[in-house]
Formats: sequence, C-alpha cells, structure tokens
Amino acid sequence: MMGLFDSILGQVGDNPTVTNMAEKFGIDPEMAAKAVAALGEAHQDPGDTLEVASQKTGMDMAMLGQIRDAIGGEGSLSKFAAMLDQDGDGNPLDEIAGMASGLFGKK
Repeated sequence: MMGLFDSILGQVGDNPTVTNMAEKFGIDPEMAAKAVAALGEAHQDPGDTLEVASQKTGMDMAMLGQIRDAIGGEGSLSKFAAMLDQDGDGNPLDEIAGMASGLFGKK
C-alpha cells in the first residue's frame, strides 16, 4: 500500500498549479511537488508541520512555509489528508488546485 506521501505526490506531480507555484518561488517543480506532499503528510504527524516536512525533504522551513501558505495554509493540508483518507480513488488535488489557482491566477 502506498504511503500518504506517495499518494499526494502522485496527485500533484504534473499539476499546473504546482508548476506555477514552483516558478513563482524559483524552485524545481519536482521539489515543489515533494514539498506539497511532505506538508500534507506532515500535517497528520504530531509535531510542527514545517519541521517534519523540512526533515523529509531537506527544504528550508521558510520556503515550506511559503508553499504551505500558497496552497491555502494549514486548513488546506487538513482537507488534503481528509480527502485522501476518505476515498483515495479520486483526484483530491482538483479542490486544492481550485483553492490555490486564485493565488497564482492566469496571466
């Protein structure tokens, strides 16, 4: 069975919102996807979400904080995990992408 990190990573890997966010922050899209997945997984763990995600990805906590805020903050991480836990068959990123798309907009 795939772990939560892999499940989220599979959902966000080629998502245009994640790609746009990566460009905005000047990071590799693959790293941005890993950050989103690590944040989603870390939100479920005890302890500080940013610390746990930083340990998992090796990314700076400040950058992870910007990414967390860009995808809608701690509340969106709860929704991420809840959507994946509920059914695990659909694409929970649609809602997350919808929430985040307003932040990155279309140019």
